[in-house]
Amino acid sequence: MILRGLELLASLLRFVVGVLMFSLAIPVGLQVIARYTGVIPVYLWTEELATFIFVWVVMLGSALAVWEGTHFDVQVIPGAKHPLLAFLQQALVLGLVAGFALLFAWYGIDYAKFGGNQTSVMMRANLMFTHISVPIAGVLWAVFALYRLYQAFAVYRTEGRAVS
Repeated sequence: MILRGLELLASLLRFVVGVLMFSLAIPVGLQVIARYTGVIPVYLWTEELATFIFVWVVMLGSALAVWEGTHFDVQVIPGAKHPLLAFLQQALVLGLVAGFALLFAWYGIDYAKFGGNQTSVMMRANLMFTHISVPIAGVLWAVFALYRLYQAFAVYRTEGRAVS
């Protein structure tokens, strides 16, 4: 049940990121046409809008990367051959991701409030629109990382003991 809900959430995030990527092409396209052809005037608001959309793509896309296990990590020690050590390595990475995610979620709330007191220069949009992506992404990272940690433990419990 939980897995089905998280897969549904990941599917929704994929759709939203796809829509945002498509939407990003519009202001960027307007910028390129304006700068290189002179057919239309240079619109500065398109740069702000592209930045806002890009922030959301990055934050939601990074949450998807945590879900799919394609998030960025650095391997500083060789991969373990023993199932327990392999699980502990994976648990360390996922635990750190979840820990930092919770920090993003917690401190991101104040960051979003700070953005709520500001407006963008060209569009006059409330900056909470982009700042709120930080705590939302933090919650998503934490949920996905903790579920992946649960899955890794379940795999170790069933397969790791049989190998040991």
